[in-house]
Amino acid sequence: MSTEDVLKDASTLASYNVLLQVMFRALTFLLNAFTLRFVSKELIGVVNVRLTLLYSTLVFLSREAFRKACLSGGSGTNHSWRQVINLLWLTLPLGALWAVLLVYVWLWLLEVPDARSVPFYSPAVVLFALGGVQELLAEPLWVLAQAHMFVRLKVISESLAMIAKCSVTVVLVVFARDWGLYIFAAAHCVYTGFLVLCYVTYFVRFLGSKEASEERFPLQSLRELLPSKTEGEPLVDWTLARLTWSFFKQSFLKQILTEGERYVMTFLNVLSFGDQGVYDIVNNLGSMVARFVFLPIEESFYIFFAKVIERGKDVQSQKQDEVAIAAEVLTFLLKLVLVIGLIITVFGYGYSHLALDIYGGSLLSSGTGPSLLRCYSGYVLLLAVNGVTECFVFAAMSQKQVDKYNVVMLGLSVSFLLLSYVLTWRAGGVGFILANCLNMGLRIVHSVAFIRRYFGPSPWRPLRGLLPSPLLVLALLVSAVVTALSEFAFCCARGWFFRLLHVSVGGVCLCFVLLTVYVTETRLVQFVQTQLLPRYGKKRH
Repeated sequence: MSTEDVLKDASTLASYNVLLQVMFRALTFLLNAFTLRFVSKELIGVVNVRLTLLYSTLVFLSREAFRKACLSGGSGTNHSWRQVINLLWLTLPLGALWAVLLVYVWLWLLEVPDARSVPFYSPAVVLFALGGVQELLAEPLWVLAQAHMFVRLKVISESLAMIAKCSVTVVLVVFARDWGLYIFAAAHCVYTGFLVLCYVTYFVRFLGSKEASEERFPLQSLRELLPSKTEGEPLVDWTLARLTWSFFKQSFLKQILTEGERYVMTFLNVLSFGDQGVYDIVNNLGSMVARFVFLPIEESFYIFFAKVIERGKDVQSQKQDEVAIAAEVLTFLLKLVLVIGLIITVFGYGYSHLALDIYGGSLLSSGTGPSLLRCYSGYVLLLAVNGVTECFVFAAMSQKQVDKYNVVMLGLSVSFLLLSYVLTWRAGGVGFILANCLNMGLRIVHSVAFIRRYFGPSPWRPLRGLLPSPLLVLALLVSAVVTALSEFAFCCARGWFFRLLHVSVGGVCLCFVLLTVYVTETRLVQFVQTQLLPRYGKKRH
């Protein structure tokens, strides 16, 4: 597959993932708005912080390192798929081990919520852990699908699973409210079960078909998806196994950074369960764009960079035409996420209070809610830049460099936890966001330094993508001032007419900013039009 084909597939995958995440966040947005009117904020806090943390910790530590290693460097051509699949099946016993350990911690070492306000905590912990282990059954199929760019499979499977989860939650919240945490545990198990079912169903149909033969798919039957040994070959590829171990050490630290505030809330009890619920809802609102735009781009273009760039080699030892394409893509990605992040920061300040008031009423818009969302709007900008820079860095690093970066991540993890604890005692939930900003800034500095060294001997300067045009900066500054004045004049206690005026002012300012982007960033607009807009009718999977 040529570099251009890899880029096209990665771009299409990113586009589908963006659409998928938009749907996910929209459904979650509506589901949270619905459940807020039926269950207590304490129950929301336990589900969205503690139980979700249990699940995310289990699956992330069980599979993230395997995914990164097995998708690096075109594993479908450089490694035996038999050995890759054998390695991937290790995620299941590893997940079971993590499940036992985490269930013990969650049930016996952490504070147990009051059974009157949060009923059925213990069985819910077990069910969330079992749901995570259940999802790992599909891990070899997921890696196969990603490596071969089956772009529609992920969209369809996760869409059906999310719809099923939301349906179960709504029905049980309305008709079985007394079930407490059983509602969310049952919905979670339905979600993971649907994921596994969809992947298994697809590969049952696909393997051995004429379509698989035409595309020279490396596997021919379901039996080949099970672990087995080929005569004359090791059980697993030990190069990939060592790389997986390096990524595993890194993933443990990255998980602390990614979910750091939830670990602090869970283990140090700096906020009550009710306050945790409010913070998590605001956090989800603030991170919507980061999750449904930036994360899919990062995941998809990591695959692109991993296939185009040979890991561990300097820029002069690479194929120069492929490095040129990678540098150009990195430039445009940095420019794209920077522009989106700046727009979110500017408009997030003037519309945080209105957004929370519409979404959750005075429960969210009173107190620290608006301040939390305003701070998070600025944090999104750092999330955007860090996601793309680390996307390239992790694809280009050698195993030795990955091991060295683990030490950096350890220092960042320790500093983040300390900062979170100190700043939260002083500033409440805002302290979490400030600690995240400081650590994200340090990660960006490290990644930028790596990219500058990497491209130093070459004529390419992808970091120029971090420099917005002066006219765009001016348009954003004007919009920031106008929307802030509009909020002061019209929002939010003077009725719906004045709220609509405030929204109209923001709409005009946003159109002004987008027009400025279209005029001043013509090459970026062309990149988005040609690479990131999906071509649905031209993809078969």
